[in-house]
Amino acid sequence: MHTDNTPYILYGAPHSLYTGKARCYLRNQGIPYMERATTHPDFAARILPQIGRGIIPVLETPDGQVIQDTVDIIDYFEKRGVPYPVYPDGPLQRVIAVIVEYYGGQSMLKHAMHYRWSYLEQQENFLVHAFASGSGAAMAEKIMGRMQAYLPRLGVTEQSIPEIEASYEALLAILDAHFEQMPYLLGDRPCIGDYGLIGTLFAHLGRDPVPAQIMKLQAPRVYRWVERMTAPGLDVVEYPERDAHFWPGDAIPPTLEPLLEHIASEIFPELSDKLAFIAEWVARTRPADGEPVTEKPQQRQLGMVNTTFKGIPLEVGVEPYLLFLLQRAADVLAELAPTESERVEAYLERFGLMAAVPQGLAYSVARRNNIEVWAVK
Repeated sequence: MHTDNTPYILYGAPHSLYTGKARCYLRNQGIPYMERATTHPDFAARILPQIGRGIIPVLETPDGQVIQDTVDIIDYFEKRGVPYPVYPDGPLQRVIAVIVEYYGGQSMLKHAMHYRWSYLEQQENFLVHAFASGSGAAMAEKIMGRMQAYLPRLGVTEQSIPEIEASYEALLAILDAHFEQMPYLLGDRPCIGDYGLIGTLFAHLGRDPVPAQIMKLQAPRVYRWVERMTAPGLDVVEYPERDAHFWPGDAIPPTLEPLLEHIASEIFPELSDKLAFIAEWVARTRPADGEPVTEKPQQRQLGMVNTTFKGIPLEVGVEPYLLFLLQRAADVLAELAPTESERVEAYLERFGLMAAVPQGLAYSVARRNNIEVWAVK
């Protein structure tokens, strides 16, 4: 048990995508913390029994509360009050930020895992060091092998790799042009969308040698944004006399609109196919409210679905967790007056993103005791 004088403890790893998301948030907000690897004896003795599965990051609060998942970690602090709240007050900005968070943390797993593992030979020394440092030498080889085995389920195949690499370079060009104008996605402080992107763009693409070199050479402003997101406070020295506000009037910066077009071209039809798979699964099995989404806590996927990425046929795993992420956008729309709802929906339709907001469902996914469960209305 912690005392009031001890900091928060973040259990994670330097090369972990989702640990990176949580770590950046803690640093940007000036929250005192210490980071521990999963090899620390407290993780096996005290943390694992409480979360029920081997997964990171996990935050332990000074009063002994254990919180797993970056959304829950961030929301814990947002409710307590932080210097730079990440959820915009404006509904359009908030919905867009959640969609970008989904893209960065879920859709971009293809990019992150491809560049980490398809180029293993070129960066093996770096990765072996990373995994041995985070998990111990004895476990490193086993974990690395398991991670490589995920590639097909994420949609990384010999056929899709050229499209994934073209997508990464296109994203870098879009973001590089945007960051020439402002330090973060929606203005002068990071939103939840920045934290969605930083997981992949730091831990894998901005840190592993092969993709990081591409980023440095082709998109130096994106690399600088990665540095900015991993720094304490707001590292905005290139943008003097800024006021840490989001873009005014609940508008989207014009330089960000190419990113929205890019996202729409990438997440569909895969997202729609996954949502249809979940709908059929729920109709067939009729889960009870509060029932875990899968039989075992460590099992994240319901099954496999056939889809395409940039026209390339794929078979990918379906994680109900995506509903937990995107339901937050649907909740924003559900609370709006008709005129405001029409304004936001018209903007989403303009970029082909309306289908990313799962509205009118009789079910969703919530988290209870650090496990995803069905929320049935």
